[in-house]
Amino acid sequence: MVNFMSLQNRVTPFGNIVADRSRGLFTGNRGILHIPETKQLHPTRRWTTRAWIYCLCDFKGREREVFGCNGPNGGPGWTNLFFKDEATALAAGHRPCFYCQRERALEFRDAFSRGNNLPTQKAPEIDARLHAQRLNGKAKRLHSIKGSWRDLPNGTMVARDSCAYMVQNGQLFEWSPNGYAHCSNEEPERLITPPVTVAALGAGLIVT
Repeated sequence: MVNFMSLQNRVTPFGNIVADRSRGLFTGNRGILHIPETKQLHPTRRWTTRAWIYCLCDFKGREREVFGCNGPNGGPGWTNLFFKDEATALAAGHRPCFYCQRERALEFRDAFSRGNNLPTQKAPEIDARLHAQRLNGKAKRLHSIKGSWRDLPNGTMVARDSCAYMVQNGQLFEWSPNGYAHCSNEEPERLITPPVTVAALGAGLIVT
């Protein structure tokens, strides 16, 4: 069980890490990003590993102090980040954890491999392909929308200006940390979810 605090640990679809009181459905990490003594993120560090994952918040009764010292030798340990839902985590460039949700990770792996016309990928291979598409320097890499956004698979995130929208059955729903609001007259400009993950969604991966 993870203890939740209003720290700078909520991840947006754009991959930004912000402070918000809303509770996420998933936790996850990108390595060690926090300073336990101040309960703050490192001033510039936003990832230390290519394995960007999202995890179950409750797993075998385990507890962690958020932004605390959770490492095996009393060090910081990995930094708990939180995601509103699975679509948010995928848009930010994360993948399911093979340890705490192995069945879901295997579903993702198979859809990822199938959708991208690849042999069955191992986790480091998935991470390398995601890493190439999720960052533009230190900023989030956005991508062109090929064809109509209405044809994108459910769970894909798209953007107009600084707003994020989830595609669901050919309709747009604006994202916020607290929920989604239906939008009927927006025309998204860019793709937030990495194209390799969109391919997985198109190959039958259904987001929760």
